Amino acid sequence: MSTPATNLSQDAVLLREDAAGICTLTLNRPRQYNALSEELIDALQVTLEAIAADQSVRVVVITGAGRGFCAGHDLKEMHAQAEQRYFEDLFSRCNRMMLSIVSLPQPVIARVHGLATANGCQLVSICDLAIAAENAQFALCGVKLGLFCSTPSVGVSRNVTRKRAFELLVTGDFIDAPTAVRDGLINRAVPEEQLEAEVTSLAQSIVANPAVAIKTGKKMFYRQLELGLAEAYDYAGDVMAGNMMAEDAQEGISAFLGKREPNWRGK
Repeated sequence: MSTPATNLSQDAVLLREDAAGICTLTLNRPRQYNALSEELIDALQVTLEAIAADQSVRVVVITGAGRGFCAGHDLKEMHAQAEQRYFEDLFSRCNRMMLSIVSLPQPVIARVHGLATANGCQLVSICDLAIAAENAQFALCGVKLGLFCSTPSVGVSRNVTRKRAFELLVTGDFIDAPTAVRDGLINRAVPEEQLEAEVTSLAQSIVANPAVAIKTGKKMFYRQLELGLAEAYDYAGDVMAGNMMAEDAQEGISAFLGKREPNWRGK
């Protein structure tokens, strides 16, 4: 049975629900297309920090309430400010939240429907995995407002090719979900009525694997991407050697050699 997180009421800007190792975070500003207000950014930061220390959580799903996933920053809130220091602080806090998703021990899946624009598109790109409804749309449309999507470009350019990312940034054009799959922004697109089931199936397939391998692997994966080829191999070899000493790794190999089902200890 799903249980709502303590300290997050149903009228909060962020909702948390936990069930069978899967933690679902719902951006809950449907009237604003779940725009990332200061309050929502801070709520995500606090909640991600709590999840990082929660060993009962094996996978995190981020989704949006209402008709869309996330429309980016709250432009109305931003427009009310006129100081560069305010914007520097806002983007710094948002960047920290995005990095918290990458550093989270658990894999994070974006479940996308409707619109994912500007910083909302960044949120999709920074999640480890992403599945979208076939009718979802994506855009880095800040340029149409005179504001180049600088921070969103960091995540998107690490998902799609350099020229494709730059095209999206300088045109602000929308792309559909099948195109986002082709470009590498998301893993796959499914009919909207199948979206929740598809995400749940992916999450469950991760939960079925031993936690130590997933936690070790996620950290290694992002670290090696920032290294040169030889350094990456050295680092990956060291990590794999350490992983081999884990109890569940030994159990998995023994089970394979013994032609039996493994009995994971660390789940």
